[in-house]
Order: sequence, then structure tokens, then C-alpha cells
Amino acid sequence: MLEGIPVHHRLAKQPCYNLDDEVTDHGLSLTAIEFGERLSYFGLATNLIIYLTTVLHQELKTAAKNVNYWSGVTTMMPLVGGFVADAYLGRFSTVILSTLVYIGVHLLARCHPCLLLIILLGHHVLFGGIWSLQGLGLLTMSQLVPRLKPCHASGACGRSLRLHEVIFFLAMYLISGGTGGHKPSLESFGADQFDDNHAEERKQKMSYFNWWSFALCSGLTLGVTVVVYVQDAVSWWLADVVLTAVMCFCFVVFLAGRPFYRYRAPEGSPFTPMLQVVVAAMAKRHLPLPSDAAELYEVPKTLPQQSDKRLLFHTSKLRFLDKAAIVEHKDDGDAFATGKLNPWRLATVTQVEELKLILAMVPIWLTVLPLGICISQTATFFIKQASTMNRALGGRFEIPAASVYAFGAIAMIISVTFYDKILEPSLRRATGKERGISILKRIGIGIAFSVAAMVSAALVERKRLRVAEAKEPSSVVSMSVFWLAPQFMIMGFGDGFALVGLQEYFYDQVPDGMRSLGIAFYLSVFGVSNFLSSLLITVVDHITSRGEKGSWFAKDLNKSRLDCYYWLISAMSAVNLCGYVYIATRYSYKRVQRKVGVVNSPEADA
Repeated sequence: MLEGIPVHHRLAKQPCYNLDDEVTDHGLSLTAIEFGERLSYFGLATNLIIYLTTVLHQELKTAAKNVNYWSGVTTMMPLVGGFVADAYLGRFSTVILSTLVYIGVHLLARCHPCLLLIILLGHHVLFGGIWSLQGLGLLTMSQLVPRLKPCHASGACGRSLRLHEVIFFLAMYLISGGTGGHKPSLESFGADQFDDNHAEERKQKMSYFNWWSFALCSGLTLGVTVVVYVQDAVSWWLADVVLTAVMCFCFVVFLAGRPFYRYRAPEGSPFTPMLQVVVAAMAKRHLPLPSDAAELYEVPKTLPQQSDKRLLFHTSKLRFLDKAAIVEHKDDGDAFATGKLNPWRLATVTQVEELKLILAMVPIWLTVLPLGICISQTATFFIKQASTMNRALGGRFEIPAASVYAFGAIAMIISVTFYDKILEPSLRRATGKERGISILKRIGIGIAFSVAAMVSAALVERKRLRVAEAKEPSSVVSMSVFWLAPQFMIMGFGDGFALVGLQEYFYDQVPDGMRSLGIAFYLSVFGVSNFLSSLLITVVDHITSRGEKGSWFAKDLNKSRLDCYYWLISAMSAVNLCGYVYIATRYSYKRVQRKVGVVNSPEADA
């Protein structure tokens, strides 16, 4: 939906020849709103496992699985939001609606609980708004209404704790539903500001993903340090005021660039053309493929409806699908001249290649799932480890357990800056390639870092257990929490390669009309990985609990064997890395017929 947006501001009409500085500034204004949203999100997410184990008194394995379930749903919902943004609402409209809801929720969360309940029952907000509104409203009510508040003594909780737990999880999952519109639309809308047909803007888009992650990590760092400390040591009220003010300011910065943004109008369901390719290929399955790929059908760029669309070169993989582009009746000149052909009988080469792109992504998507399993440990067991260690800093200050997450965020900031300012320019000069290093190589480096991080985590946990053996089993060990810094920082360095690479890969390699869904595909990696992590915990717990030494996931962390669990994950990830390298070296990148610059250059997109 682009109502109220002048036609000349839409992407198809926006000039792209002299906007280098303006495009860069607009990219920065878009990253500002991501900073504010991540600041708010991580202030909640990183403290979740501590809340579940200390306030709700859940066992470690149960709390870890619940965090993984919630994170999984939160990162899967963008698949719905990305589809709606690409097909119907448009990315800008979805960002506006989601952000207004996000800010409105913070303001409404300060209302009296009874007033909140009336608002929740009486109003509805477009696309995900009611989910976020109800979620944060219920979350606030669960802390304010006496009968919904949790008890703090594990032996005398009873019905009060069960009621609070129901309300709490209902609120958390409503929040998950509300994030579906914001996450995929904002990042893809930001990347839309750069024209792939303009050589200089292509380079700027490569830097955009790096600085997007820089903004994300900056918000994360403040969220897990300043915000978490205010929540723990001062009050949730003050933390909420600060988060709302920051989000409002970032939203104003975002709106300031509205007259200058480039907009891509929604084009309907992106899955319909793909289904048409499959139907057409099946209908013509008995026809022989032409020896010359040039005989396959492609809509001429001279047609008005094709003037702004990018065409793809033909590739030799999955040749069966090429049958969808076989021309059966060449004598129908009028139909070919106007492009008015039966789309369920004849598809274009570009449509066929777009389906091939999606199918080629499946093996890559599968082989990065173990990376997501590694990353999921940072928000669960890594944080729980920190809660059992000496967190004293100086004489009187104690670091909140969730704040150790900042080690990884700081490392990722360093990694992204190093890559953007030093490594990529050096590789670009050395190789003569526009990107310097391909996207999949960058992701592979990040996966290797994740394996090293899990090895480090296993070694540190074994040392922590040895220290714990000399003390009371349930006591906090004397070992400093800074021993966890290496595993967080190694993972953070790897994230600077893998996560940024995955964002760029899933945005760049999907069809142009699926950019929001592309970001949703990226997020779904971590959604499925969180579910797999929970499944892995269940399987390992079931197997190890049969042994004489008991489960690796005891209620008391000092009696658990997380070191063995980390070794298992590192071994699985190392084997998976070999499979990833095999698949990545055989991957064919998207090849676009560019208007300017290098016409046939896979490296430009790699």
C-alpha cells in the first residue's frame, strides 16, 4: 500500500545517477530505527533465561527449551510478515505500522492495568499490531496486577505462579507475532535504496549490510548492559521510559527521510509465478528441450510492463524446469508482441531462473542450521553459566548475568568494522573483484569461528566445573565471569562474517520481488535452529539420564555436563562445515542482465 506516497518517489521512477551521498545518508537514517528496536528487544530477550529459572523456578533444561521455543517462533513469524509486505502492504507501509505499534505499546504499557484491558479488548490494529499490543500489555499486567504477579519462594507458589506463568508466556508469544512485520520489511526496505544497476551504489549496498549489523550490535550492547542493569538495580519503569524515548527519536529520524526514499510497490504473491513454472513444465514434460537456450521464451524489455524489471541469464542447472519456457505456437504473433500469453502454459526464462534460485538456496539454508544451534547457546547456557560465576567488578558493583552478551556484540562490531574498512578493500584490490570475497566464503569463515567458539566454551566449562567441585554444589564459584569472554568474542567475530553474509545472501540471491521474504528466510534459519536446539537437548537428556552419572542437564548447573554438550555441538558443526564447503563451491550465483557496468559478472553478485 503506497497511498499518500507520490508516484515520482516510487522505485520505478526514482533517478539513480547522482544520489551517492544522499543514498548513504538514507541508509544511516534507516539503521537508526534498527538500533532503537534492537535496544528494546535485547533488553528483554537476554534476561529471559534468568527470569525463567529464578522467578518462575523452572529447571535449567526446561528454561533453555522455553527460550529456544520463543526465539524460534519470534524468528519464524517474519515469514508471514515478509510475504504480506512483498505481496500486499509494501515494505514502507509495513515498517510504519509496525513501528507505530511498537511505540504505542510502550506508551500504553504505562496505563492502569484495567484501562489496558479495556483497550486490548476494544481495539484492533492492522497487521500484527494487536499481537504486539496485547503481548506487551499482558506482560506489564503480569508484573502489576497483584493476583498475576509471581511469587518469589519456590516452595509456596502454587496457583499464583501457574497463573502468572500462563499470562507471561501468552504475552511473550503475542510479542513474537507482532515482530513479524517489522524485522523483514525494515532491512529489505533499507537495501532497496541502493540501485544494483549503478556500480557505485552496488558497493555502497555491500557496506550497508555491514553498518546495519553495526547498528544492531550497538543497540544490543546497550540493551544488555545499561538497560539490563537499570531493570535489575533500579526499576523496569525507568528502563521502559528510556527505551520509548530512544525508539521515538529513531522513528523521527526515519520519517525525516520519507520524501527521498525509494519505494518498491507490492506486486502480488511471489509464489504464483513459481507455481506457474512448475505447472507449465509438467504440462510440457514430453517436449524436447531446444539445443539453443536462446530459443526459450523471454519477454522483451521493450514491453511497458517489463521496462523496470531485471532479467536473469539462463543457467544449465535443473534443465527440466526450462521446459516451462519452451514456445509451442510461434505463429501467434500478436500474443508475443503484447506479452499476453497464458502464464500457466508458458513462462519466461527469468521466471524459471527465479525458481531455480529458490531451490538452490535450500542446501545452503540446511547447512547453516548448525550455525544457528551454536548461536542459540549464547542466549541460554552461556548466560546461565555467567549467573553461577563471580561477577564482581571492583568493590561493590556486580555485572548482571545477561550483560556478558555484550562481549559478543562488541566483538561483532570490531569484526564488521575490520571487514568493511580494511579486509574487503584490500581483497578488492588484490583480486580485482567488486566484492573481494564471495558471500558464501564469508559465511563459511563465520561457521569456522562458531566451531572454535564451541571448543572454547567446552574448555572453559570444564575448568568451571573443576572449580565448583571444591565448593558447595549450589554456590557461586569463585571463577571470574570474564573467563566466558573468549567464547562470546570468538562467536561475535564469526557473526561479523556469517550473519552479515547471510543477510546479504538471502536479500541478494532471491528474486527481486521477494526481498522481504529473503530477510525472513535468513531469520528462519535461527527460528528452526532454536527448535532443533530444543530437540537436541531433549534427545541428549533422554540418552544421558539413563547412565549412572545422570543427565548432562541437571537442575544445578554445577552438577551438569555442559562441557560434553558443547563438545557434541562442536563436533556436529565441524562435520557440517565440510558439507557446507562442498555445497558452496558448487553454487551458481544469480546472474543479472545489468543496465550499466559489467553485464555478465557472477562475481558482482557473489
